[in-house]
Amino acid sequence: MWGALNMEKLWKIIELEKNFVIKDKYGLTKKIDALKDINIDIEKGETLGIIGESGSGKTTLGKIIIKLIEPDKGKIIFKNTDITNIKEKNLRSLRKKFQIIFQNPYRSLNPRMAALEIVMEGIAGNKKEKIEKGKYFLDLVGIKNEKFSNLPSQFSGGERQRISIARALSTEPEFIICDEPTSNLDLSIQAQILNLFIDLKEKFNLTYLFISHDLKVIKFISDRIAVMYKGEIVEIGQTEKIIENPQNPYVKTLFDIEKTQFSIY
Repeated sequence: MWGALNMEKLWKIIELEKNFVIKDKYGLTKKIDALKDINIDIEKGETLGIIGESGSGKTTLGKIIIKLIEPDKGKIIFKNTDITNIKEKNLRSLRKKFQIIFQNPYRSLNPRMAALEIVMEGIAGNKKEKIEKGKYFLDLVGIKNEKFSNLPSQFSGGERQRISIARALSTEPEFIICDEPTSNLDLSIQAQILNLFIDLKEKFNLTYLFISHDLKVIKFISDRIAVMYKGEIVEIGQTEKIIENPQNPYVKTLFDIEKTQFSIY
C-alpha cells in the first residue's frame, strides 16, 4: 500500500506539546505531560496508525491536530498552512475538511434525531439536496432505507458506527481521525467496519489517522505505524517493517505481548 501513495504532505506536526493539570485524591495538583515533542508528517492518501496503551496520548494527539484541543507548544501545518493559532471564524470553513469518528457512537449521536437527520446536519444545500445526499451516504455505509427514520437507540452498535461514518463523510472531508472505532464491536462486525473504511478511503481518496490499542487492527488497516508511550512517539515507520523488526525496547515488549495474546501472524 505504502509504495503506491503520492507522498504529498497533508499534515506536518512540529514539536507539539500538551500538559494537563489534575488533582489527586488528596486535592493536590500535579502536571501531566500528555504530549512531549511530537514531530510527525501525515501523507495524503495514507492511513497512519497510532498505537499505544491507554493514557499514552493517542486521543489527545488526534484532538489537537484537528483543533478540538489547543497545544501548549508547537505548530500544526495543514496543506502548507499554519493553523496553530488560526481564528475561529477562519477555522469554521476548514472544519469540513477534517472529521473525527469516536469509539462510542451512541454518545456522539443525538438520541432524539433520526439517522437521516443526523447525516443531513453536515450537508450544505437546500432541503431536497440534503435529503438526497443523506440517503446516499447512509446507503453507502450499509444502512437500509427502511431504517433511515430510526433513532440511534433502535440500531445495533455496528449500525450506529456506520451512521457515524456516514455523518463524517457528509461534509466531504479529506482527513478523518478514527479513534478506536471498532473497539466496542464484536470481531465479525469489526472486520466489516474495517473493510468499509478501506473501501471508502479508495472511493473518496481519504486520509486516515487510525487510533487503536489493538495491534491486529493497526496491522490490517495501516500503511505506517507510530507507537506512543507516555506522550512520546517512540517509533514510527512502515507497518510491516515495524511489526517484524521493532527497534525500540518498549515497542518490542508491547508487540511481543500482543502477538502472544492474539497470534496476529
